[in-house]
Amino acid sequence: MDEDKAREAHILESWRHNARPWVKAIAEKQISSRELLTNRAILEAVRQTAPRTLIDIGCGEGWLCRALSETGIHCLGVDAIPALIETAKSLGGEFQKCGYESLAKTELPHTFDCAVSNFALLGKSSTEAVFEAMPTLLSKRGVFIIQTLHPESACGALPYEDGWREGSWDGFSSEFSRPAPWYFRTLPSWQALFPRFGLELLELGETLNPETNAKLSLLLTARVAG
Repeated sequence: MDEDKAREAHILESWRHNARPWVKAIAEKQISSRELLTNRAILEAVRQTAPRTLIDIGCGEGWLCRALSETGIHCLGVDAIPALIETAKSLGGEFQKCGYESLAKTELPHTFDCAVSNFALLGKSSTEAVFEAMPTLLSKRGVFIIQTLHPESACGALPYEDGWREGSWDGFSSEFSRPAPWYFRTLPSWQALFPRFGLELLELGETLNPETNAKLSLLLTARVAG
């Protein structure tokens, strides 16, 4: 198994192992950056596009689908982790187990006006699989919205270049263990992914911590080119 496949497998194993504490962390609002700003940022980014239908890729326990469904958007959440999908279904909404590499081949009810991935593109080949699936997932005027860690803040002391990084649960409860690795991309690397997969980047935004002015996240909105 090459490094990429081994790292991708490690990501899934980590999330299977940490599904229960993750559900608890979301329910108890333990993640301060989400409560401070990034949850609101992704909700506003989606609402600005006024979609009727939406697919949440890497939906986790489904909070985003439920929040958007309350505004009249028909949402479907997909995730590769069975325990997260089971929890999402128990809390209400439409959810389906689906790995990223299977998105383009999975039978879904329709195309979508919006595909969103909120802090859920962690790997290298798995992220590329999501990009590759966009032309089959999006309706004619559909948009693809990503929120991810801002490269300038997430780089830390390591070189500002693409590559696998070791994961960490710093700032989370002691219930979390076996952190997942993740694939770091520079801002130019993120931008280059879109034309590579036939997508046009429409908008690039940032969220800033109002207290420290640190860049919390990067928001990217795209559509199928042409």
